[in-house]
Amino acid sequence: MIRNARVRGNEFRVDIHLEGGIIAGIGAAVSHVTAEHVIDADGAVLLPGLHDHHMHLMAFAASLDSLQCGPPGVRTEADLVSALRVSNTAGDPGWVRGIGYHPGVAGDIDRDWLDRHIPERPVRIQHRGGRMWVLNSRALQALQVSHGNAPPGLERVDGRLTGRLYEGDIWLRSQLHSQRPELSTVSRRLARYGITGVTDTTPANGPDEWAYFHQSQVEGELLQRVRVMGTDAIQSCQENGLLTRGEFKVHLLESLLPDLDTLCDDIASAHAAGRSVAIHCVTLTELVFALHALEAAGVRSGDRIEHASVCPPDQLTAIHELGLRVVTQPHFIAERGDQYLTDVAAREQPWLYRAASFLTESVPLAAGSDAPFGDADPWQAMRAAVERRTAAGEVMGRAEALTPEQALRLFLSPPHSPGVGEFTLTAGSPADLCLLHSPWETVRHDLSCEQVRATWRGGELIYDSG
Repeated sequence: MIRNARVRGNEFRVDIHLEGGIIAGIGAAVSHVTAEHVIDADGAVLLPGLHDHHMHLMAFAASLDSLQCGPPGVRTEADLVSALRVSNTAGDPGWVRGIGYHPGVAGDIDRDWLDRHIPERPVRIQHRGGRMWVLNSRALQALQVSHGNAPPGLERVDGRLTGRLYEGDIWLRSQLHSQRPELSTVSRRLARYGITGVTDTTPANGPDEWAYFHQSQVEGELLQRVRVMGTDAIQSCQENGLLTRGEFKVHLLESLLPDLDTLCDDIASAHAAGRSVAIHCVTLTELVFALHALEAAGVRSGDRIEHASVCPPDQLTAIHELGLRVVTQPHFIAERGDQYLTDVAAREQPWLYRAASFLTESVPLAAGSDAPFGDADPWQAMRAAVERRTAAGEVMGRAEALTPEQALRLFLSPPHSPGVGEFTLTAGSPADLCLLHSPWETVRHDLSCEQVRATWRGGELIYDSG
C-alpha cells in the first residue's frame, strides 16, 4: 500500500493498493485495506514508471568498463593522450576499449596515431556514433588481420590498412569471442532513475539477443520490461509480459545509403508481417531519403523516425503529413551542443533536436537516451528539453523548449506507441511506478534523478533510496 500520494495533476492525496503485479485499487475504495507493506508518500507525487524509448542495453553495459575518449571528459588531444597513458599503466595487459570519440578531440585518428601513443597493448576506440572503430597495429595482430583476410569494413588507403573499421561490431565480437556483458549494473542504474521499461533499438538484434534478454530477466539481472527492435529474425521469438517485439530497425548511413527500391521492399515486408519500421536519421540527407522511401512504400501506424537530429520545416511538415512518430534525444543539446555550434551551419542550428515544433505540428514525440551514446538519465534529458542549454551555457533553439510537464511526458507514453497516449494510474493497470520525494510543484523546478524515492515494476520494488 502506498498512502498519501499525489497523482500528477491531482491535488488530493490518495492511497494505492498493489497486489498481484497490478494496481488493485486506488482512492476511497482501498482506504480500509490492510496491506503487509505500507509506504507513506507524505504528499509526494507518484508517477507511472518511466520508459526509455531508444537505447542499446548490451552496449551500455559494455561501456561501463570502457575508457571515455570524448566530450565532456575528454576534449583535446592532450586529454586523450593522457587518458590512454593512464589506461596503459593500469597493470592490465589486455585490450583497451575506448568509446565516445569525436574528431573534434584529435582529428581523424587512425592506426598510426594510436601506435604513437599506446603501441604496447591492443586498442580499439569507437566513434561516438557507434559505427566506426579505430584499431592500432597490436589490435590488428591480436585479431589476426592481414592484407589477405581483412574484413570488408576495414579501410585501406593506398593499399595499407588504416585501422578504421566500419560497421564491424559483429565481426569484432566473433573474432574476440566476446562474452555478452551482464546487465544487472545498468538495470539497477535505470531503476534508480525510475525507469521500468526500455526499447532496445539495436538493429542487429536477433533470436540470440532475445534469448539473452529473456534469461537475464529470469535470473533477476534485468529488471525492466524490454521492447526489442531488430531484424526480421525476431519475428518468431516468443513474447511474454516482460519481453515484446518492437519495430523493424533500419539504420541509415549517409555515406552508404541502400538502394531505394530495396529499402521500400524491406519496409513493405515488415508491414506485411505486422511490424512497423523505425528509421535512424541523424543527417538531413538520411531524413530526406527515409521520408521518400516511406512515402513510396506506404506508412503503417507506428512507423517512426529515430533521432530526427536535423529537421527543417519542409521535413517537419512531411513527417506530420505521413503520420509518423519521432523519438528524439533532447539531452544531446546539453551534451554535444557546444560542438554543434562549431560543426553545424548557423542556419541549421535551430533545426537540431527539435521538440516544441513537433508538438505544435501534432507529431507524436517521445524520447530515449541512446545510451551508451548519450547519458541514460531521463531527468537530465527532461532538464535539457526545458532549458536547451549547452554545457557552456549557450541556448540553442530556444523556440523548441518544452514545459516540464511536456518534458516528463516524453518518457510516459507506452512502448508500443511512443508519443501517443500516456501511462495512467488506474485500477487494473500494471503496477509500474515511480515515487518521488516531493510534490510535482517542487520537482518541476528540480528535474533530477535525486528526486526518485522508489521504483516498482509489476508490483516488485526494484529500487528504494532508503
